[in-house]
Amino acid sequence: MSENDQIDLQIVELLMEDGRLAAAEIARRMGGGISERVVRYRIERMINDKVIQIRPIVNPQAFGLTTRADVVLEVESDAIMDVAHKAMAYDCVTYVACSIGEMDVSIQVVAKDTAEIYQFVTEVIGKMPGVRKTTTSIVPIVLKDVYQWHIPQGSVLEKNRENSR
Repeated sequence: MSENDQIDLQIVELLMEDGRLAAAEIARRMGGGISERVVRYRIERMINDKVIQIRPIVNPQAFGLTTRADVVLEVESDAIMDVAHKAMAYDCVTYVACSIGEMDVSIQVVAKDTAEIYQFVTEVIGKMPGVRKTTTSIVPIVLKDVYQWHIPQGSVLEKNRENSR
């Protein structure tokens, strides 16, 4: 895996603004003698190294899924990964993570209304073997989603400085 530098960071930031930007346009916006070929190479390298993915971001509301809920699960310790993998299989589940602390698995669910969320959590998730407890929070407003996250400005440069010592 290659080191990421300030050029990679600039490319990523431009792609986050518009994932459809052509390499030629990215090179033009960056200036500084960066060629289209270099941009294409770096994008391909970052994709292959799993630094970035380029995909559409779907708005669930546009498909009638207007209700979102965060559900945290308390699970028997020997069933955590099994429950997490089973939750991943459902199309209404948009996020699955295992955690350390009071709760063991965290999921996010989208549905057309709260009744559908309730039915899924009580009849599907709550009845999975190993699930001891669920806690559900309806999320009426999302101010920042994961795809809106940006790399903290000093991180790439500081990492490179530390590695060059």
